[in-house]
Amino acid sequence: MADVHDKKTRSYNMSRIKGKDTRPELKLRKALFAAGFRYRVNVKNLPGKPDIVMKKYKTALFVHGCFWHAHQNCRYFKLPSSNQEFWKAKIGGNVERDKRNVKSLEDQGWNVIEVWECELKKDKFESTISQLKLKLKENMAR
Repeated sequence: MADVHDKKTRSYNMSRIKGKDTRPELKLRKALFAAGFRYRVNVKNLPGKPDIVMKKYKTALFVHGCFWHAHQNCRYFKLPSSNQEFWKAKIGGNVERDKRNVKSLEDQGWNVIEVWECELKKDKFESTISQLKLKLKENMAR
């Protein structure tokens, strides 16, 4: 299937994608704050600069975009049909970096939770937040 945009338009669209303060991150942060959780964002001195860090719970959260982090069996992840070698290397590199960062954080005693963009969509949002609250309370009890 060919791209629906010309090269210039596609390039512009891709350049507008943010690395932090994305809509899913902001939505999750707002829900956590409303539930009484306090956190820091994009902590630079931790591996992978976790999107949300809750020191009290010794927990680091990453909010992953389904496309950029290759969420398997997700309708939002599909490898582009053009320039496949580039995309395989790019997305594969993201996945490998994620694994290294999670291992490094766990080795330092952190609990790591990865939240996927699709889990923050309207139909799954409430259950995702409920599960996240339970995990955080479990982490605090440890």
